[in-house]
Amino acid sequence: MPLRIIRNDITQVRADAIVNTANPYPRYASGTDRAIYEAAGAKQLLAQREKIGIISKGEVAVTDAFALPARFIIHTVGPSWEGGKHGEFDVLRACYDNTLQKAYDLGCESVAFPLIATGVYGFPKDQALSIAVSCISSFLMRHEMLVLLVVFDQSSYQLSSRFMDQVQSFIDEAYVSYKAIREYREEGYFRNESVTAPVEYTTSFQDDMSFFHPSEDTKSFQEKMFEIMDEKGLVSTDVYKAANIDRKLFSKIQCNKDYHPKKKTAMAICIALKLDLEQAKDLLARADWAFSPNRKMDLVIIAAITHQEYDINVINEVLFAMNLDQLG
Repeated sequence: MPLRIIRNDITQVRADAIVNTANPYPRYASGTDRAIYEAAGAKQLLAQREKIGIISKGEVAVTDAFALPARFIIHTVGPSWEGGKHGEFDVLRACYDNTLQKAYDLGCESVAFPLIATGVYGFPKDQALSIAVSCISSFLMRHEMLVLLVVFDQSSYQLSSRFMDQVQSFIDEAYVSYKAIREYREEGYFRNESVTAPVEYTTSFQDDMSFFHPSEDTKSFQEKMFEIMDEKGLVSTDVYKAANIDRKLFSKIQCNKDYHPKKKTAMAICIALKLDLEQAKDLLARADWAFSPNRKMDLVIIAAITHQEYDINVINEVLFAMNLDQLG
């Protein structure tokens, strides 16, 4: 099962386990910790928490979830930020690794995390996000579980990456080209063979369907996908995990030659297969989809393929930051 970044109040999220970024001592203070106690029922939760005693940094403990829409609360103690030179990164990784392992041991099929240690503990949010995604991704390559990374609001989510800058630059250029092409078409330039637009505008952004390039062969989406997998020596697990999609959904594609996945699922598979742009256009066409240059999500995916960024979680971080649907 996949990783999803969602914007919500973690106390309202339905999952088998809710993660609390806890106080090491059996008491609660502010932020996520207080919100979880109050939503669960502070008196009951604190009584059970007192039986556990002190929790060391990076370690975890489990209580009932009481009034929360969950079975368990997994409490973990994050690091206080001291400039990054006092083992903070290792402790934060331990928080995620130990919590995920505990959720697995408890038989959880889903777990919801806050962005651990980024509140009163002061861990830089962009670095905390990077560690969270890295630890969760590594775990999901070995296990099946739905992991939700819950962000309370947009100000809580900070993304700093070279790829984000590349995407924004690509989108800006694409919209300029697309707008120019529309203006030239409306003025009749493309209907007059003797007059053409400047060469920089006669790009792949000329038409919404310009990315729709059906191949001459008649293989279905499923058949072509399997052909590419065979060529690259990939097995099903490689693909559905790299595409951040559910095993059951991938099974539907596997078992039905004529299955047409949703567009974002098809694009996720293109990323998982590490296709170049022409290959991605061709595979999408077999599911009756095409990239559209006036659709921002499509441009993010085109930018990813163009820059050979095939890490689905990096792409989904950018999509989330831009308030767009995530792949998978």
